[in-house]
Amino acid sequence: MNILKAGDRLTSILVAILVFGLIVLIHEFGHFLLAKKNGIAVVEFSIGMGPRIWSFQKGETRYSLKILPLGGSCMMLGELEDNSDERSFQNKSIPARMAVIAAGPVFNFILAFVLGVILVGMGGYTTTAIRDVTLDSPAYEAGIRPGDTLTKINGENVRLYRDYVLYSVIHSDQIMDQVEYERTDPQTGEITVYTSQVTPEYSEEQGRYLIGISLSGENHPVSSVLELLKYGFMEVEYNIRMTIESLGMLLTGKAGVDDLSGPVGIVVMIDDSVQAGLSVSVGAAVMNVLSLCVLLSANLGVMNLIPIPALDGGRLVFLIIEALRGKPMDPEKEGMVNFVSMMALMALMLYVVFNDIQRFM
Repeated sequence: MNILKAGDRLTSILVAILVFGLIVLIHEFGHFLLAKKNGIAVVEFSIGMGPRIWSFQKGETRYSLKILPLGGSCMMLGELEDNSDERSFQNKSIPARMAVIAAGPVFNFILAFVLGVILVGMGGYTTTAIRDVTLDSPAYEAGIRPGDTLTKINGENVRLYRDYVLYSVIHSDQIMDQVEYERTDPQTGEITVYTSQVTPEYSEEQGRYLIGISLSGENHPVSSVLELLKYGFMEVEYNIRMTIESLGMLLTGKAGVDDLSGPVGIVVMIDDSVQAGLSVSVGAAVMNVLSLCVLLSANLGVMNLIPIPALDGGRLVFLIIEALRGKPMDPEKEGMVNFVSMMALMALMLYVVFNDIQRFM
């Protein structure tokens, strides 16, 4: 039994390495492809960090696999220093450089969408159809009844089951000024849209704010290609929104740095997902991993667009400033800002990894 468990853990670790590798590969390939399209020389395209364990040279570019399966790079000629070569990154137009920088996060969103489509194709989707409404609850008093389907809360879409769960966690104690829901006439099939105001009440028993409804959680298979694409897009939208909401919680103090998960925590999440899935079937394990891939890829896309120096978002800010000023930033000053920012990010990463080890090891 212990041998089987050890084998399962090894499988989870291999899956984690593949997940990290795929997400980083697609991100860096975005930079690589747009650099080539814009005539920029790529010095090295690598997956992983640290010393090379395997590489080969093709044309002007060295392709490398490095020992640590975390991160990667697309090193372009003249990216960090002045270079007179016409194929240097710094010698290209601002729109060309912005396209190259933005391509990494954009490719992560594309990957998330492709995987989201596969996930929905395999498992379908769950709606926000209401199964039960507690008598005299805030929802009941507002006119919501079993069989209705939630569509929006305070302007935010809640067409998936997880949308409602996320909204309830982030805005648990807020008044729902505008709860939009649909009701279908059983005789005519006509759909009527209603809007109500609902004020959550605190439940001592459950220790959280509730409005008195339970969703059916019923799974629906997709019936057309358009529906498949629609719900695949909604998977990506949900994960992007969850990432942004989580960042908002960090900024407002609702969550702290100790709540962040780094590589170790993500490996544990993947392991838990694989083990939980395998307890049901191989297909369930694959779907769990796909769901995490969508989350991580969308998360990487959003995080890289944060306007912090050393991240893609920060580099885009420098290019916008260059466009407004009509001349580039001082390379030494920009380099120093990027270096300090990178050191701060590395310190944060080490802190998060240390916390992960304390929590999970």
